[in-house]
Amino acid sequence: MNLPPEISRRALALRDQLNEHNYRYYVLDEPSIPDVEYDRLFRELQALESEYPELLTEDSPTRRVGGRAENSFAEVQHRIPMLSLDNAFSADELREFDRRVRERLDIDGEVEYVSEPKLDGLAVSLHYEEGVLRLAATRGDGFTGEDITENIRTIPSVPLRLRGDNLPAVVEVRGEVYMPKEGFARLNRELEARGEKTFVNPRNAAAGSLRQKNPRVTAKRPLELCAYSVALEDESLLPDTHWDCLQLVKAWGFRINPQMGRGPGAEACLAAYDALLTQRDALPYEIDGIVFKVNSLKLQRDLGFVSRAPRWAIAHKFPAQEELTEVLDVEFQVGRTGAVTPVARLKPVFVGGVTVSNATLHNMDEIARLDLHVGDTVFIRRAGDVIPQVVRVLAERRPADARAVIRPETCPVCDSEIVQVEGEAVARCSGGLYCGAQRREAIRHYASRKAMDIEGLGEKWIDILVDQDKVQTVADLYRLTVDELKTLDRMGEKSASNLVNAIAASRAPELWRFIYALGIREVGEATAKALANHFGDLGPIAEADEDSLQAVPDVGPVVADHIVRFFRQAHNQETIAALQAAGVRWKTLEVAAGGAQPLAGSTYVLTGTLSGMNRDEAKAQLEALGAKVSGSVSKKTTAVVAGEAAGSKLSKAESLGVPVMDETAFMAFLATHQQA
Repeated sequence: MNLPPEISRRALALRDQLNEHNYRYYVLDEPSIPDVEYDRLFRELQALESEYPELLTEDSPTRRVGGRAENSFAEVQHRIPMLSLDNAFSADELREFDRRVRERLDIDGEVEYVSEPKLDGLAVSLHYEEGVLRLAATRGDGFTGEDITENIRTIPSVPLRLRGDNLPAVVEVRGEVYMPKEGFARLNRELEARGEKTFVNPRNAAAGSLRQKNPRVTAKRPLELCAYSVALEDESLLPDTHWDCLQLVKAWGFRINPQMGRGPGAEACLAAYDALLTQRDALPYEIDGIVFKVNSLKLQRDLGFVSRAPRWAIAHKFPAQEELTEVLDVEFQVGRTGAVTPVARLKPVFVGGVTVSNATLHNMDEIARLDLHVGDTVFIRRAGDVIPQVVRVLAERRPADARAVIRPETCPVCDSEIVQVEGEAVARCSGGLYCGAQRREAIRHYASRKAMDIEGLGEKWIDILVDQDKVQTVADLYRLTVDELKTLDRMGEKSASNLVNAIAASRAPELWRFIYALGIREVGEATAKALANHFGDLGPIAEADEDSLQAVPDVGPVVADHIVRFFRQAHNQETIAALQAAGVRWKTLEVAAGGAQPLAGSTYVLTGTLSGMNRDEAKAQLEALGAKVSGSVSKKTTAVVAGEAAGSKLSKAESLGVPVMDETAFMAFLATHQQA
């Protein structure tokens, strides 16, 4: 049979790619593709070699388990090869594996299998002599590994001496070294804080930590070991089943996986697969599948091995949580609070059980950290319901026409200026009153109790009004009619009338309430009151520069910048004008010459009950004079106003020597300063 030249070239290319990926994975600890893509390349080469046997060579990756050992560690020859497993990617492939097992064993009934979560870590071999740990090695290529004994000794879950009596003179326990999710997240935070390179995933973190030249570094890493098999040259010393071998290993002091199980036949295996898949995201460690092993050791021996894997075991892989794809574009979305977030538009890829075409990039700092360009090839990760994210860029695959990501200067929704405060990662649209993306949040805030206090206009009705396009800005609220509202589902005429009346009642707010209702970033209730008391009207605030604004108590340079940017946006000015046209008239205040207020810079505390006014009224009168009203007493408190039944605040004021006024003195004090 003549071999087509394109088939030969493809096989050669696949061998070269797989060898390179093996080297990067096993030697450099810097994988350049996700496992799922490696599996695809491997299976493609397997299929070609199966169809064209003349392609098979001695150095083909299909005849090897993995890459060569890292030559900076001493080599260890495995007395019993540490072979890898074949994979199943579907229920049909798992059933086919079970069929082959029964056929080779000439068994009509069901075979019992043990199921074990396939931990995503690094396979190791631990050698014990007379119960004492003497040697630890990585799997390497399955025949030759690396001596990592000193590093393994640092892992708390590895017993340095086996427990129990009647221990074999020489025994090898095999397991997986892994890094729990919580420890992985903590390690990456620490590395990032030191300006060092972070790990892509827990598997790479475990491999990189275990192969440190200095065991003291390994000792600081949160590594764990879970045993999954025991090997003896004289297998007659072992129990009859793999399950019992694991119980023996557990008795010796090793951790075995609590999610293990056993059951008869392929359908029991598939049920175990489905059950573990539902638990996957809740587990404290990463797994990428489930391993099924024939339980009987005699049947395992009867089945034997192929060149690189046992015939009695298979790994049923879960849907990949990491994939490789291309960044087609980066767009910017605006959230309900104005946050401008970059989103990667991806070449669609199946990952984590769904087809993904978008991934969050969080902010421009994250784009800079990743060094991401449009056109890049990237790792995408999706775990469960977590939003897909870009975890790594393969800069070596960057095309010549790749372009840098540049944040827009204006909002993609409303064209208002995008603002980013120095030192903050998040950029925001400044068109809060007008921006369609922020519409719901702007209306909710405007109608809230501390703002315009529109009773009955809750989130449910706001959503309905926005969804039906009856309200685009807060000014549209004042155009709503009873006839229009009563057509809404579950809105009767009485409810509609009550809502229209509540909206109408908000047309004459206190100035500070209106300022607060505008939703200017970082202008809360106290700052709104300080602005109202200082300027007396909205016009002077809108026209003030940053220096003038910083003369107001509670207003620093950042808040002043937010206020200036808000009022210079044409869209915000238009919305305020529309509110005035709809009849909104805030109450202006008289202010002292030059804007100075008699109590500016002072702090008062109210305690007890006043007979002439309630606490809120007293607070409002003090704030109107420029004072700040606090809820606690300190050495910086100007004075305490004490009514009837004053409590601990009065006692604290007396102990600190803070002046105290009773109600009579307080009323006279207000009268004096209000006339000033």
